[in-house]
Amino acid sequence: MPTPLSRRALGGAAAGAAAAAALGTGPAHAAPASAPADAARAAERPFRAAHPRRHSRRPNILVILGDDLGWADLSSYGSPHIRTPHLDRLARGGVRFTDAYSGSATCSPTRFSLYTGRYPGRTKGGLAEPIADRSVGLEPTHPTLASLLRDSGYATALIGKWHCGYLPDYSPTKSGWDEFFGNFGGALEYYSKLGLGGEYDLYEGDAPYKDLRYYTRILTERASEYVSRDHDRPWLLNLNFTTPHWPWIADGDEEASAEIVRRVKAGDRSALWHQDGGSVEKYKEMVEDLDRSIGTVLGALRRSGREQDTLVLFASDNGGERFSYNWPLAGNKGSLQEGGIRVPTILRWPARIDGGQVSGLPVFTPDWTATLLDLAGARPHPAHPLDGTSLAGHLLRGAEVPERDLFWRVRGERALRRGDWKYYRGKSGRDQLFDLSSDAREQADRAPVEQARLAGLRAAWERIDAGLLRY
Repeated sequence: MPTPLSRRALGGAAAGAAAAAALGTGPAHAAPASAPADAARAAERPFRAAHPRRHSRRPNILVILGDDLGWADLSSYGSPHIRTPHLDRLARGGVRFTDAYSGSATCSPTRFSLYTGRYPGRTKGGLAEPIADRSVGLEPTHPTLASLLRDSGYATALIGKWHCGYLPDYSPTKSGWDEFFGNFGGALEYYSKLGLGGEYDLYEGDAPYKDLRYYTRILTERASEYVSRDHDRPWLLNLNFTTPHWPWIADGDEEASAEIVRRVKAGDRSALWHQDGGSVEKYKEMVEDLDRSIGTVLGALRRSGREQDTLVLFASDNGGERFSYNWPLAGNKGSLQEGGIRVPTILRWPARIDGGQVSGLPVFTPDWTATLLDLAGARPHPAHPLDGTSLAGHLLRGAEVPERDLFWRVRGERALRRGDWKYYRGKSGRDQLFDLSSDAREQADRAPVEQARLAGLRAAWERIDAGLLRY
């Protein structure tokens, strides 16, 4: 049973239940069948801008992050066993990106790159991979996507996982978001809201908020309520689900939840990692629940009458973990191999961008920050230049995106992509070179026969790295 502390919580619960009932997406309803993945992909056409016939007001911006969702965990990306009809429908209404990347290989640094539009290594907090204590965070003085949009007239909210620092020094409300409802840490048990250290981790603003229902339900209700409001100005909503991050607990798994809570309270700091739990089937259940939840939020947006004017960007914060389906990519979360950083990414803006399209343009998280600011008419702060490239001209007018380098750095690994070529050095310390156009699995090392190309990409990586903070 929920134990909310305010009338607002009760109202949000009622709104969420009504939305779920209207869509048939509540726990008691089966997800509608999606079109076969191969047929849907066959119907896609290469991206082409819809210029010059459309104009619109500044868009509302809804950025949805899954947590540790693998590149091929959606049926529209080739999963043979997970059904994601709502995200597949989102893709059919917009553009599905096949070569989109996270800003890093773990939670915190990618979020830093999204919120700042810069490489994680430009800020002290971004060096944590991921943040695990209260010593660092996103400095409130640093401009963010939210603060820049707020200053240009947007309402801003973040619902869900923050993972960019802890109170009292760090918080979304200190970094440009007008509203915050969610968790500060990297993981929490879905019912009790206990974090890795046994702390309670559900907040409204900077105050604890008591609700012991399944977390994904709560976030879905809050987000549905937000997009349903009668807003008097454009808005940004960062909706950061924790699904399908461990622990591997689906809605209704209260017995498994109770056992993890018992271990956490007994001082077992590894309990949330849930290394002795989970399964492919449980993971499937969690991803499909994420899909239904996103369907509920998008249904609320549609009923608000603002769907046409709302840009929706969906992605994962990094590659998948133990139970993800990443084929044909190698590597998982934490690695700079493709499976650790290439993520499902969908963009929809009905007022300006045609649906049913697919793009192989290499893009990564900082690009989206630059793009969203550009589309909203907001300018970056001159003292904090962006590392991403705005895709606004490409998306709206068909402008060519100049070839540029996508750069990644984590402890013990480095990577850089230029065009189809990827330079990679893993923990073995050996420089490798891959042609991703023919070898997305990174198995055919071309370094021995492409030494000049390898040297050029390595030098480019080192030039960028020289301007970043040291670990």
